[in-house]
Amino acid sequence: MQETTDFFWSLATSLLSEDGVERSMMMGFPCLRVNGHFFCSADPKTGDLLVKLSREEVQQLILKNEGRPFAPAGKTFREWVVIPERDAAVWATLMEKARAFVLQD
Repeated sequence: MQETTDFFWSLATSLLSEDGVERSMMMGFPCLRVNGHFFCSADPKTGDLLVKLSREEVQQLILKNEGRPFAPAGKTFREWVVIPERDAAVWATLMEKARAFVLQD
């Protein structure tokens, strides 16, 4: 049986070679962080991608039906979005955008 997060980790490999990027855990979800900031994760139950982006980008992805709000336990995280469709190019782009977004702080 294939692990639900295998697709995520296959794409995370290239990011792990970037300065400051490391594996971590966020609310029990496997994730990547850079310089202490969480920026992308995978839902261990579904394998869906979770990325941290600007509120505007999150809303655009939701409005275009490309993403869903991230609302664990009913609390919506406005700078996080769930991307369910498995598309390597889309995920790689969003994961890199998320890394760049958290480095702006």
